[in-house]
Amino acid sequence: MLLLMSLLLLILLAVGLLGVPSGIAPPEADITLRLPKDLLEMPVWTETISWQPRASVFHNFLSSEECDHLIRLAQPNMKRSAVVDNQTGKSKDSRVRTSSGTFLRRGQDEIISRIEERIAKFTFIPKEHGEGLQVLHYEVGQKYDAHHDYFHDKVNTKNGGQRVATVLMYLSDVEEGGETVFPSAKVNSSSVPWWDELSECAKKGVSVKPRKGDALLFWSMSPDAELDPFSLHGGCPVIKGNKWSATKWMHLREYV
Repeated sequence: MLLLMSLLLLILLAVGLLGVPSGIAPPEADITLRLPKDLLEMPVWTETISWQPRASVFHNFLSSEECDHLIRLAQPNMKRSAVVDNQTGKSKDSRVRTSSGTFLRRGQDEIISRIEERIAKFTFIPKEHGEGLQVLHYEVGQKYDAHHDYFHDKVNTKNGGQRVATVLMYLSDVEEGGETVFPSAKVNSSSVPWWDELSECAKKGVSVKPRKGDALLFWSMSPDAELDPFSLHGGCPVIKGNKWSATKWMHLREYV
């Protein structure tokens, strides 16, 4: 008899004549219960722009206040930007990069720590693997020619190993120009609705237009741990306005 009643109950549930109370749901049904409070306050949404290289934009990754805070911290210490020498591992001036910039220490204050925790959650890379934030400022005509973020030598990989990924956060809007472009990307982007809004430089590949609060994540290594040549990228010249950004490079191992 008990077996018959159990069978009848299962049939009623299957056909929808009997249901569980609507107010009862397993805790895992509500994804917000598992998300950190920091992420709940930020309406972040992700847009994949390329698979070669692997690149995505996290829209609304930073609040306007966080962007302004990073700029204020950086402004007193801005110097002409340099590039890393593959032979010595030291910084040197170069005409391929004409911006000004400075580094902010990892965990320098509470806001930076919060941003670094967020980067770790979105990249699934421990925050200890990241370099300090590099804040950059581009004025009209300033740019960064196409380059790779990974290293071609053993000198620069002694600390933390190879650079795995880059998170480029836009701290300001740019009236015209200043896009990040991937000239080797395996994507035809000429059909995007905002094509006419891009600078000529940005039309040379897949590009991202700077928008205050957005963050661009791209990977310098492919899933099989090989260096990805398609991650070649550059910063287009600013045509009108100013461009502020903050870069976080993530390494294979802990960076000290």
